[in-house]
Amino acid sequence: MDAPLPGLIDIAVLDDDMDFLTYMEDFLRDEGLYAVRTFKEPAALFDAEEQQRPDVILLDMKMGETRGDRVLEQAFSRWPGLCVIVVTGYPSLEDMRATFKLKVFDYLAKPFSLAQLRQTLANAAEQFGLGRTQQDKLRERLGHKIRLLRAERDWSLKDLAFYSKLSVSQISSIERGANLPSMESLLAIAHAFGLKPSEILTNIDF
Repeated sequence: MDAPLPGLIDIAVLDDDMDFLTYMEDFLRDEGLYAVRTFKEPAALFDAEEQQRPDVILLDMKMGETRGDRVLEQAFSRWPGLCVIVVTGYPSLEDMRATFKLKVFDYLAKPFSLAQLRQTLANAAEQFGLGRTQQDKLRERLGHKIRLLRAERDWSLKDLAFYSKLSVSQISSIERGANLPSMESLLAIAHAFGLKPSEILTNIDF
């Protein structure tokens, strides 16, 4: 199975209602932000996703004799930290409480609006860091690391600019994750901190 294109959020939808699956697939694909796969049976989901962990599972908790809580347990055992959004047409306060105890991200009761779904997925993308390329993540983590190093020394942006001989705006854009530093800029920043570039890169968990 081909991996989703970089930047697309990989969503698996598990529901026993074919009309709902078709509706979700059409809507999510039209959004242009998601790679979508739909499944009627948990076994089909797990078999198809063995090679590619989904970013998000939209999970129906009421699928005939299939128990949603057992599907959740199996999903979390395979993919710890997975983002699961529960979707059900039979909501109750007790169900919601039990569901959240299983560490799901959110709960949507059918019928929900497309605006509700958009917002829930946007919240998930923000919290789980979904839809970003490796380069996006590298920019963010490297910028965060440089900002921490500057804070440890109680330096302002102007201080780091002075010691590295780079401009304040250049350093600011690097720290915000807007731009990756060039090799020359990284060398200058590392030298200002009295470090090797490899020491900065090693400590950003990338």
